[in-house]
Amino acid sequence: MSNINPSKLFTASCLALIVTAMTFAIRAGILSELATDFGLSDTQLGWVNSMAFLGFPVAMMVLGLAYNYLGAKKLMIIAFVGHLAGLLLTIYAGGFWSLLISTFLIGFANGSVEAACNPLIADMYPKNTTTMLNRFHVWFPGGIVIGALASKFMTDASLGWQLQIAIMLIPTILYGIYVFSQDFPASENIETDTGMNVRSLFSPLYLFMILCMTLTAISEFGPQQWVDRLLSESGASPMIILALGTGLMALGRQFAGPVVHKLNPIGVLLLSSIIATFGIYLLSVAGGNMIYLATAVFAIGVCYFWPTMIGFIGEYQPKTGALGMSLMGGAGMFSVSIWNPVIGSWIDSARTDAIAAGVSPEDIELTAGQATLGNIMIFPAILVVAFGILFAMRSKVQKAATT
Repeated sequence: MSNINPSKLFTASCLALIVTAMTFAIRAGILSELATDFGLSDTQLGWVNSMAFLGFPVAMMVLGLAYNYLGAKKLMIIAFVGHLAGLLLTIYAGGFWSLLISTFLIGFANGSVEAACNPLIADMYPKNTTTMLNRFHVWFPGGIVIGALASKFMTDASLGWQLQIAIMLIPTILYGIYVFSQDFPASENIETDTGMNVRSLFSPLYLFMILCMTLTAISEFGPQQWVDRLLSESGASPMIILALGTGLMALGRQFAGPVVHKLNPIGVLLLSSIIATFGIYLLSVAGGNMIYLATAVFAIGVCYFWPTMIGFIGEYQPKTGALGMSLMGGAGMFSVSIWNPVIGSWIDSARTDAIAAGVSPEDIELTAGQATLGNIMIFPAILVVAFGILFAMRSKVQKAATT
């Protein structure tokens, strides 16, 4: 343990998560350019998007199961190789199929980061796990801010989507240097009995939370990943919207500790689902500068979803170990991979309906985007009911977690 430097390993984890987040933001910023350069429909763009969200859960499910045997360092090496290969292949993509393959590799690398870093941080900081996991997850919205602003400025400067992809090689190489140069700790403070991990996955509470995770993830990532196509004609800059929203999310997660302790995770999830529903509703009806206010409400709503869901499993279902945390994240991203083509088809269909209804040409994209956001609002609305039930049963849930 004397050669273990938790601070440097935490920094490596944060850099890797920044790369993960930048891939989401920059891909959202270049969708229109990809559509133009490769002649892709929104449905095809949905399939390209879905590969990132499919690769993520595949990695988390496979590597989450392998964590007890391979350890965090090997998983981080897999992430590094995946990021490097996926980014380079994207830069040199020749069309729809090569974009599918390269995007899947990036998604697999992103999932590898989560599969490695969540249990690594829980292992390194056993007495401060929730706080440190929240500080780690600050860098997902933080990385999206970096990526969104970089995408906007580079797009405005006509630098091309290939160069936007290339800048992500810088933090990739930086975290790779950390990974290859540092010793990693053995798993001493998390449950590493794989048999116990697997058996614990079948508890009713865990299965319930897995289902909820599929809805929290699409509630958060649906509007974010499609921001350029949904809000490009709203009168506000899509990349500024993305940067504003994720910047507020980063700030909220940095100071999540007092909020979680005051409301407890179940209360946080219920309140978040209510605010998220209202925020997506506002996005579906607002225009011009009001979009920025709607974005702020949406960001506050989805801010705590991801880390609180992961933290909930660590706190209330600890026997699931690294596998439980990984599968929770994997279920969320698998849900987004399934829904991305659907969201793309919603946009295509709403655009067709708007044209048929005689909507003026300058308002067609705005009408299609607002109609699609109205559909997305259904996801957090279902969560209000689900988390309301969980909140009503919170005393039983808390008691079960201590037995």
